Amino acid sequence: MAITAAMVKELRERTGAGMMDCKKVLVETDGDLDAAIDVMRKSGAAKADKKAGRIAADGKVIIAISDDGKEAAILEVNCETDFVAKDENFTRFVEAVAARVLADQPADIAALSALPLDTGESVEEVRANLVAKIGENIQVRRFELVSAEEGQVFSYNHGVRIGVAVSMVGADEALGKDIAMHIAASRPICVSEADVPAEKLEKEKEILIAQAEDSGKPANIIEKMVEGRLRKYLSEITLLGQDFVKNPDITVAQLIKDAGAEVSGFVRYEVGEGIEKKQEDFAAEVMAQIGK
Repeated sequence: MAITAAMVKELRERTGAGMMDCKKVLVETDGDLDAAIDVMRKSGAAKADKKAGRIAADGKVIIAISDDGKEAAILEVNCETDFVAKDENFTRFVEAVAARVLADQPADIAALSALPLDTGESVEEVRANLVAKIGENIQVRRFELVSAEEGQVFSYNHGVRIGVAVSMVGADEALGKDIAMHIAASRPICVSEADVPAEKLEKEKEILIAQAEDSGKPANIIEKMVEGRLRKYLSEITLLGQDFVKNPDITVAQLIKDAGAEVSGFVRYEVGEGIEKKQEDFAAEVMAQIGK
């Protein structure tokens, strides 16, 4: 069967693949458009599998909030380069997945991957096809749901790399955004001292005691030194204990108390945190290629 330009154009529009790839598959399937799409989808999945081992530490953090402001979904999707992170196809995929998380509230990544997007294809199918089209490893890494039974959820995105969703009671839009921006900048690990994991606190205390004992001071002095340093440590890692970034003369605790508000919880995501990136030595790579 003769393969026409119109057939190639239609297949390209429906799959997003290159013209030559479309023509090649149409020739293989004797012009059967549906069969060609199946072949390309299978090929896309195969390409996705081959790229799955490549490190994807770039990408985008996005937040979707319900119309009533009571629920939010924060999502991180990774790719290999910041160039792809800005790609329109990648951005549309991330936005669609975030909307699905908010709407269906899946239990985990596996459940999310099986959910259908607007095209009727699952999140995983669309992801695999996008890998084949863009040529980079793409991974839906993590998501979290933030809710506010009372009050509402506020959010802040610092570019595409950092996202914060914070649940507050008694806060207006301006205060909510300020607190979210503060969390983005100051990286607290929890709201208050009561929320600090016991094992983390105990580990830090052990380190401080060891450091103080090296000073050779008496036991009663060491105890006071440890207490003081532990208070400083807690003020640094808790949201309420930190100095407010826009006015360091007051703490976040004082700021929200003066406003008659409170923070119920927050989630802060930063692209690639915890992912070990491959260190490239381009000079060594060039020298290896020329045999030196």
